[in-house]
Amino acid sequence: MNRIAGVFAALVVLAGATVSATAQEKTIIVFAAASMKNALDDIDAAYTAKTGVKIIVSYGPSSGLAKQIEQGAPADVFISADTDWMDYAIAKKNISEPSRVNLLGNSIVLIAPRDAKVDNVSIGPGFDLAKLAGDGRIATGDVKSVPVGKYAKAALEKLGSWQAAEAKFAMTDNVRAALTLVARDEAALGIVYSTDAKVEPGVKIVGTFPADSHPAIIYPVAATTTAKPATSDYLAFLRSTAAKNILEEYGFKFLVSPTT
Repeated sequence: MNRIAGVFAALVVLAGATVSATAQEKTIIVFAAASMKNALDDIDAAYTAKTGVKIIVSYGPSSGLAKQIEQGAPADVFISADTDWMDYAIAKKNISEPSRVNLLGNSIVLIAPRDAKVDNVSIGPGFDLAKLAGDGRIATGDVKSVPVGKYAKAALEKLGSWQAAEAKFAMTDNVRAALTLVARDEAALGIVYSTDAKVEPGVKIVGTFPADSHPAIIYPVAATTTAKPATSDYLAFLRSTAAKNILEEYGFKFLVSPTT
């Protein structure tokens, strides 16, 4: 009787392991830049409805995500908000370089709280951001590591506005945190992606930075070196017409020809 019970218990454990492995195989883990959240949530819902594969996403700053992958965090896909951090992950041998695609483009904008008096700011050479902020703070991502902050600093340096405004900056660890500071009126101004500003009713866009004032904003996507085989189908879906329509609705620029 004990022997039969032991065999049964072993079969239960084996069956559980098989189910667990199957469930894991039907799950794809994505590490994605925080600015992708709303659009990617919609894309993932459409993909799961189509395939039954569950997508688990960890959103955050591209810098932090790249370093988490480097440290062994389980991920099948990495979507960065700039090419630098994708290059970093490739250099660390964490990314399957042939799978890399520069998928999306974006723009950076100046935002203010929805009810702020500031409006229609002309952003160009000599733009006095420090004066515009007054006694308030200017929110953006960390200019040393977070892509949106790096783009913001590059633009302000080119326009001759960085030096005077630098001391007024409140730097955050991702773009959504900067967006929240402005929406809560805890910062007078903010520099975020146009796609972020579109999804936050608590802010308004008061100016757009010229495209030539900063490096091109490019979102590369790629599979990790430990990605599950099913990842290639997910990456193909990100390049599909269905994904393109969702991404463009949120204001992203689709940089590749749709696959289907």
